Amino acid sequence: MKRSRAEPQLDDILRLHRGGKTRMVSRIELTSVEQLRQIYTPGVAQVSKIIEADPERLYDYTSVGDTVAVVTNGTAVLGLGDVGVRAAMPVMEGKCVILMEMVDIAAVPLLVESHDPSRIIETVAAVAATFGAILLEDIAAPVCFRVEDELKERLDVPVFHDDQHGTAVVVLAALISALKISGKKAEGLRIAINGAGAAGSAVARFLLNYGVGDVVLCDRAGAVHRGRTERMNPAKESVAEVTNKRNERGSLADVMRGKDCFIGLSAAGVVSQEMVRSMAPEPIVFAMANPVPEIWPHEAIEAGAVAAEDGRHINNALGFPGIFRGALDARAHRINEEMKTAAASALAALAPEGELVPDFMDRGVHRAVADAVAEAARQTGVARA
Repeated sequence: MKRSRAEPQLDDILRLHRGGKTRMVSRIELTSVEQLRQIYTPGVAQVSKIIEADPERLYDYTSVGDTVAVVTNGTAVLGLGDVGVRAAMPVMEGKCVILMEMVDIAAVPLLVESHDPSRIIETVAAVAATFGAILLEDIAAPVCFRVEDELKERLDVPVFHDDQHGTAVVVLAALISALKISGKKAEGLRIAINGAGAAGSAVARFLLNYGVGDVVLCDRAGAVHRGRTERMNPAKESVAEVTNKRNERGSLADVMRGKDCFIGLSAAGVVSQEMVRSMAPEPIVFAMANPVPEIWPHEAIEAGAVAAEDGRHINNALGFPGIFRGALDARAHRINEEMKTAAASALAALAPEGELVPDFMDRGVHRAVADAVAEAARQTGVARA
């Protein structure tokens, strides 16, 4: 799993971003006045009447079913933090490029300049009829939890916070592959996660739902456990009720001792080789802090890990294109646990031998994920088509 660590040069990056990376284009070439009268008035009125009589026909005769809103308030952007919506825009455009290039979905960045969850919710709800699905991105916890939960309740289209659930999907995919390499079983696995924010909490819940034996979350104050009062909030109190079965306490180093797997969703360099050596024999290490991981994969391997990877390869970009394509293809009302598990299983099945995840640039991977997600939507009754 050795790869080049060469960093892209700033001048090259700026040239690529100059002028922005996306734009809206017509799918029809306008060549005559006759065609204009079909595209616009008077011909378009007939289409409007069809949709008025049967609103579901919106998906047949407009772009809504192939359009996603990428929504942010710029409060948790990559590893940069609360940089605001303007600085978040290049990231949102990048997300839109991925959706169009990988799975032919038109995506529109929606910048909501507010820290108030109610305002974010009302803004998105007011424009939601424009879109077939809502992708929430880079909204800090705990605001992200309320925004997603309330929008799911109010809207009849999928609402998906990628920092939570996209991360969980690709982590599970990599874990399934790592279990094949290690010979370990999910039900006996004890996992330490560093990072108890949106991503860490979602990954913990998803892995437990999959059947993992136990997960202990850590943050700057150490293990998240029942009865802890320091640096707690309702989201952490909730996740403490379903994780950390032994109610372990102590620092990250304490928690990692004897664990089968470490998942990092936190900060650079917080894990040492000695901490990896303290884990169970042949541990699994996913150090996913960006741009610099908690420990470099080659260092984890040197310390005894049987499988190790960082966030450049166990990356949300492997999951969300196919998840959204599948949800839109099925005209799903929502994205449920079964659809996410189907996405993870498809990704793991497509990983080359000796690798944890498949190649992002293989468009067939995203199509296979989409097919698996759409089928899961149909089987679980959340599909319109």
